[in-house]
Amino acid sequence: MLFGPNRAPVGADSISARMAAHVFREIIGQYPAVQCRFFVVMPNHFHALVEIERARADMESAPTIISIVQAFKRYSTVEYIRLVKRGQAAPFDKHLWQRSFHDHVIRNETDYRMIAEYIQSNPRLWHKDCFYEEPSHEP
Repeated sequence: MLFGPNRAPVGADSISARMAAHVFREIIGQYPAVQCRFFVVMPNHFHALVEIERARADMESAPTIISIVQAFKRYSTVEYIRLVKRGQAAPFDKHLWQRSFHDHVIRNETDYRMIAEYIQSNPRLWHKDCFYEEPSHEP
């Protein structure tokens, strides 16, 4: 989870969210056999639909979803620390990201459509999330 319930939220249009999106695009761009159909940065988590084209990839050098996620977490943490040092982001305690992540292998077109709809509808349904908090209206 990116910025758990007891930490400052990233917000979909914050400097932190823009940094996470930039880092993710950079990571995906390093691998010719990897495509990302779309992704979304949420206030407390991240979704992406990633395709690793095994036919185009040399199996010895093809990235795994684990290596892609590890690179994303590592690089985004380094960049977030830079934002904190410049006073542009809230400090965090010990870990920016949770240790694990959830993935799902898409096996058919129906599965693809279901996952794609879930990811694309996530921002619209954020207010129903158990970690959602009303934005402060203080000046």
